Amino acid sequence: MQSPWVVLAAVALGALMGAAFSSFVYLAFRRSERVANVASPKVPDGVDQILDALESAGIVLDPSANVVKASPGAVAMGLVRGGVLVHEEIDRLAVSVRSTGERAVVELDLGRGRFGESNAMVRVRAARLGTRFILVLAEDITESKRLDEVRRDFIANISHELKTPIGAVGLLAEALQTAADDPEQVRRFATKMTAEAARLAKITAEIIELSRLQAADALARPELIHVDHIVAAAIDQSRVVAESAGVELVGAGGKGLAVFGDEALLTVAVHNLVTNAIAYSSPGGRVGVGARATDGAVEIAVTDQGIGIADEDKERVFERFFRVDDARSRRTGGTGLGLSIVKHTVQNHGGEVKVWSQLGRGSTFTIRLPQAAQEPTSSSGRSKRKVSR
Repeated sequence: MQSPWVVLAAVALGALMGAAFSSFVYLAFRRSERVANVASPKVPDGVDQILDALESAGIVLDPSANVVKASPGAVAMGLVRGGVLVHEEIDRLAVSVRSTGERAVVELDLGRGRFGESNAMVRVRAARLGTRFILVLAEDITESKRLDEVRRDFIANISHELKTPIGAVGLLAEALQTAADDPEQVRRFATKMTAEAARLAKITAEIIELSRLQAADALARPELIHVDHIVAAAIDQSRVVAESAGVELVGAGGKGLAVFGDEALLTVAVHNLVTNAIAYSSPGGRVGVGARATDGAVEIAVTDQGIGIADEDKERVFERFFRVDDARSRRTGGTGLGLSIVKHTVQNHGGEVKVWSQLGRGSTFTIRLPQAAQEPTSSSGRSKRKVSR
């Protein structure tokens, strides 16, 4: 009589045990799935494509600060190496964002690589990506910071350079008022005022010229230029200054050489080198200008027998407002912008400018430009001009 109940009890017990076993298997599966997700986390859909398309560096970190995904830019910048964050500063930033839940932006001074002491200024942004990940974006702002410093220095230098002639003009104007009854004094002060006004105008003109050279369209329409024309024009413009300084000026033709570019700009560049050589030469000295072709390039060299340049100053002579001899430059009306204009002009023409110098023996400044092959002259005797290089 009791056998049916025994069977029912056995069935119930078996069902209960089956349910318990199924639950155990299900929970074990879910646990293993969670462990697998932690070990091999999956980045949200679309993030991979976004990181691959980024020009800046992008990094995705998991809850254990492991690098789940890194863009090529992050590897190139040296932020990630072997799938691991290189810089502790970024790791600390990610931890802070994870704990606070708020996005953060910082600028960090980070090493560029495992070797050397070169650093880069990097702007780093970090924010949550979903509930588990941290997204880090990094941008190299080293060049931007450098340009900001150059701009600030340039403005400070301009202010300093303009203050001197402006102040001199004001003082001379006051002196003229007090010497109104003395014609000789009036003439003397007026002459000095004219010189200071000319210096002020020269500084302003060279600043405008330098700004134009730094514009992207400074060489929008290059043409075929004969080098001997450039050399001859630069020498002619400097001959009066050379004679008044007692300096012999000697020039050699370009020997039929040609380059592509802007003739007026190149003439100004060579003229600046010639006037600079004259300014730093002593009476009785000699300044030579010549041109030659070598290895597919045209070299225009300006040589003087002046005071020379110290080794520590050779790398700085092309900086704005830098002067080898400040007193001599001011006496001769130099602005400190001439060589900077030469450098930017030559760079815009795809060339370079170098300097050789020894103290007490003189200096040689050499402009190197890509040589252009001349076209045959037309029936009118004029060569056809090209606009491509």
